[in-house]
Parts: sequence; C-alpha cells; structure tokens
Amino acid sequence: MVLIIGGVWQGKLDFAKETFGITDADVFICTNGEIDFSKRCIYSVEEFALYHPDPIGYFEAHRERWQNSIVILRDMSCGVVPLSPEERIWRQKTGRLAQYLSREAQRVSRIFCGLEQRLK
Repeated sequence: MVLIIGGVWQGKLDFAKETFGITDADVFICTNGEIDFSKRCIYSVEEFALYHPDPIGYFEAHRERWQNSIVILRDMSCGVVPLSPEERIWRQKTGRLAQYLSREAQRVSRIFCGLEQRLK
C-alpha cells in the first residue's frame, strides 16, 4: 500500500495520478463511513474517519482488500486546534489512522506545494 498525505489543496491526487498512472475512474472519494476497496485509489480517507466509529478497526478487518491500494489522507495535524469536541475527536481519529496506515504502508509520501517528500 502507498500512503499519500498532505494538507488541503497541496496536489495529493494530482501526484498520485502522475506517479502511478491512475485515472478518475480508479479513484473512490470517501464522503461517509463506507469505502469501495475495488478502486485502486482511496481519496479523502479523513472523511471516512469522520463518519466511521472505528476507522482503524475497519482497516484492520479489511486488511487484505487495501494492500495494493493508493490511500490519500489529508494531514490535519497543523493549524488551530478546533473548538468543538466533535472536530477534535475527528482530528484525533484521523491522526491515529494516519499512524496506523503509515506503519502498514510500503511507501509514504508527503505532498507539499505539489512536491513529494518521501517519508518511507
């Protein structure tokens, strides 16, 4: 699995398309607590973490389904800490999910201003 992280509008999906030759048809965009692992690229995993009560448990339970995926996750670790408890919980769940996925990944890339910084 390849994990791509980075802030909002930093070029994560464009990087994945150029580097791995994926098309829009290869991308599943998370908008709720479901993931279609039949797609080659899973985008906006932080949105999945917002809606799913146990995102790490879900990934652990479906491990064999995402081993060859490109997983893209927004880095939410910088900036102002949210005031609302719900947003702080979401940020915490997303950070923990990023840690789990980075341990499992064969490659981890951080994208900043469209440029790759290889972390693993």
